[in-house]
Amino acid sequence: MTKIYHNPRCAKSRAALALLESRGIEFEVIKYLEDPQSEKVLRQIINMLGIKPKELARKGESLFKELGLGKKELADKEWITILAENPKLIERPIVVHEGKAAIGRPTANIEAILDA
Repeated sequence: MTKIYHNPRCAKSRAALALLESRGIEFEVIKYLEDPQSEKVLRQIINMLGIKPKELARKGESLFKELGLGKKELADKEWITILAENPKLIERPIVVHEGKAAIGRPTANIEAILDA
């Protein structure tokens, strides 16, 4: 089942949702701010994305600066814990489709995994 980790207040997230709908793909919407994901789920998503946990963080988010995360050297496990505890820091939207994941900035990233 295709999943979208969605923030309804985000224009890019709404565009990703519209893309999935326009393709006629059945999908599950996970409002990750209301339903924070476990460290295990985040680890799986990060592995599917093929990135380091730090790369999933929204560095322009005020909370990122408040927590001083740009100045800290953290292990991958620590980043995953921070992201699980502070879902607002997670890049969005994320679409998971057939064992692959993409961050929908731009939506062409999502199209690439849908067309693979």
